[in-house]
Amino acid sequence: MQAVLLDAASLGADIDLSPIEARVSRLTCHDATSAEHVVPRLDQADVAIVNKVVLDAASLEALPRLKLICVLATGTNNIDMQAAERLGIQVRNVVGYGTASVAQHSLLLLLALAARLPLYQEDVRSGRWSASPFFCLMDHPTMQLDGRHLVIVGQGELGRRVGQLAAGLGMQVSYAARPGREAGDSRPALHELAAGADVISLHCPLTDATQHLIDETLLARLKPSTLIINCARGGIIDERACLAALQAGRLGGLGVDVLPEEPPRNGHPLLEALGEPLNLIVTPHNAWISPEARQRIVSLTADNLDAWIATR
Repeated sequence: MQAVLLDAASLGADIDLSPIEARVSRLTCHDATSAEHVVPRLDQADVAIVNKVVLDAASLEALPRLKLICVLATGTNNIDMQAAERLGIQVRNVVGYGTASVAQHSLLLLLALAARLPLYQEDVRSGRWSASPFFCLMDHPTMQLDGRHLVIVGQGELGRRVGQLAAGLGMQVSYAARPGREAGDSRPALHELAAGADVISLHCPLTDATQHLIDETLLARLKPSTLIINCARGGIIDERACLAALQAGRLGGLGVDVLPEEPPRNGHPLLEALGEPLNLIVTPHNAWISPEARQRIVSLTADNLDAWIATR
């Protein structure tokens, strides 16, 4: 059984691939693969292993030997799932591999925004603290999280872990109804919870129902001190609307680990705003990258191979 990993560099050079190698006759690894090299590299493969490389219908149709796609992520939006099903190609992804890592990063953004860390770090860098007549700076009122209301969108494993961490800080935690299915959900809809939220943290997939879930209409319902955290997918928030609200003092802080285009080769308004005096944090989609989480992806992929082999 021949397996080809098309974007090994996305896992990092420090990750042990031997659990996958032990389950196939041969594993060929490529650090990265451009669109024109997908079919030639997978031509003799029984198993394709990918993270973000796109496998569209045309590519899959050109690969009659291919029987399994292992996705090194939870999302499968880079795979033409309908074409795979039509061609009898199984697709298996991994879930829950980065719960601890992403929850930790979400907490990092929460604490940093509540402490107005971006603003105070700039004050220190620019010499304002050194020139202060007083022993401390207090120009940017901080948010004590104890007793504050955190609204989480997404009550899966990750959302629940973030809720547990926040509860440990004394926060009141609420979960919003699943967007697009509010009518059959016993939980309040996000727009009902918005006015009472001190923090909103997003841990849901990007779907038609969650595209621009945080938009101008919802932003207008929020208290001007509210913090928004997006460690889910770019586009779940309307980044331009959130930035405008932040610049106008209608939003207390914004922390994102994701953008609609990654990497943002064409720039993005949030990146351009990082030089402004704003309570804004942008991290480069690295909430998931702890060594433990990346190695867990390999072990879960090995489990997927075991399960597939058992059905052959």
